[in-house]
Amino acid sequence: MLFPKKEMRAVWVTTAWGLDWPIGDYTESGQKRKYIEYLDKFKQMNINAIFFQVRAMGDAYYNSNYEPWSASLTGSRGSGPNYDVLKFLIDEAHARGIEFHAWMNPYRIATRAGTETAYPALHPSIDASWVVSHEKIQIYNPARPEVRERIVDIVRELLTKYPVDGLHLDDYFYPDPTSAGTMVSDQQDYQTYGSGFGTIQAWRRDNVDKAIQGIHQAVVSTRPEVVFSISPAANKDYNFNTLYADLGKWCQQGWVDLLIPQLYQEIGNSANNFQTNLSIWAQYNYSAALVIGHGLYRFGDASQPAAFQSTQELERQFNLTKLNKKVVGSAMYSAKYILDNKIGITDKLSALYANPGVIPFMGRAVAAAPTIPGSLSISNDRLSWTNTSGRSVVYRFADLVSEGQVVAITSDNSIPLNQPGFYVVTALNPDNQESTSSKPIAFQ
Repeated sequence: MLFPKKEMRAVWVTTAWGLDWPIGDYTESGQKRKYIEYLDKFKQMNINAIFFQVRAMGDAYYNSNYEPWSASLTGSRGSGPNYDVLKFLIDEAHARGIEFHAWMNPYRIATRAGTETAYPALHPSIDASWVVSHEKIQIYNPARPEVRERIVDIVRELLTKYPVDGLHLDDYFYPDPTSAGTMVSDQQDYQTYGSGFGTIQAWRRDNVDKAIQGIHQAVVSTRPEVVFSISPAANKDYNFNTLYADLGKWCQQGWVDLLIPQLYQEIGNSANNFQTNLSIWAQYNYSAALVIGHGLYRFGDASQPAAFQSTQELERQFNLTKLNKKVVGSAMYSAKYILDNKIGITDKLSALYANPGVIPFMGRAVAAAPTIPGSLSISNDRLSWTNTSGRSVVYRFADLVSEGQVVAITSDNSIPLNQPGFYVVTALNPDNQESTSSKPIAFQ
């Protein structure tokens, strides 16, 4: 029997500026309704994970000791809603069998169009000396040891308070000068903290290295079952030379469990070819699982290249990832474009995800190993079994030679059958470790 490849099928849900959620709706009922609309659609499409932005601008989607409530929740930074937002978000995702990965921006505190606009007041717990206010972006200073300690404290708080399945960072490390405007010099910081480094660039990379290593250690020591992921920009050299993010080193050191490069450009793009970048990241993910980020937002946008005016581009990208043994899934940017369904791109994605997908094991083994389900039987067109490990995966094989398909991932111990074939059942533990399969049982 040939089992189908495991797949993470994820969607990013952006809350910076309320882009995907809550989109300017400051009512509890409206926010809940919009979120449930997303989740129900994701469940229908066999999407099995979301990366939800819980900290976009030095703020929080939960009651934090370190950062103010996000302005996108109530319209006013620091003003909290009347319900536990993050508990609701996690509970509703888990109720549908969808993993919840908490997405944080590591350094960004605020953005602005230019110096004529003031940045918002800092949270009372923030020492102003920890912050750098460039022309268009305000960030925690990556050079300061106190900043690294603070970020670790923020991570520990989140992991302690909420049962998230993963912790996720995007690609905003040192700011890109092309979007940050006039930059404040860090030469003085280099003189203070940079002894032992031959160049300021090597020192900057070391600052970010220490932050990533610290977050990894915080995850392992606080809740080791949590998957730590990072989504770098498409071009590996750009991350290294401009954002000072040495992704290859982080993966090689085992500091990152899951790598999700944002390969938002088309196949054949002259500057950032999807296929070339896919090949490069597959060489440098080392022990980290590799999931590919796709630019769903580009499809059907008339300002984008011709490739994105056809749904075939997404299918071609998926075909390339399936040929790459390193790739174990895909992530779509972003949620609202799934509901928009421009040029039928959501219909195409649904067809590509026709059957459920099993998320692979990516992190550290904490839960007890799953045991093989037993006592398979068929009665009145219903398959039943026993399982002491929690969730079960039911596979169907048309024969004992061809690749099978996932029929269901369920917490029940029986399902109705409507197709002939051979069926086996495996067990999944909370870490996504899968047992060996049961013996096949035939259904005619």
